[in-house]
Amino acid sequence: MNCRDNCGACCTSPSITSPIPGMPGGKPAGVRCVQLGDDNRCRIFGKPERPPFCAGLQPSEEMCGDSREMAIRWLTELELATAPV
Repeated sequence: MNCRDNCGACCTSPSITSPIPGMPGGKPAGVRCVQLGDDNRCRIFGKPERPPFCAGLQPSEEMCGDSREMAIRWLTELELATAPV
């Protein structure tokens, strides 16, 4: 499966604890990554500076659903379910 055009849910919903160019402390959940372009595509996709977490997130029917809103909801629920207590 390929990423949905103009989505960017995976670059907004989850927290990322590793450094990202422009966000050396990572990013909190629900915050748009600075590497997410106006077209909602990752500017560092396929580059070595892309965090391993991001490279590990692969689009799937379950995660992406039928819309950006569904993807955000699924990723937000996953974030909450895996957050430290």
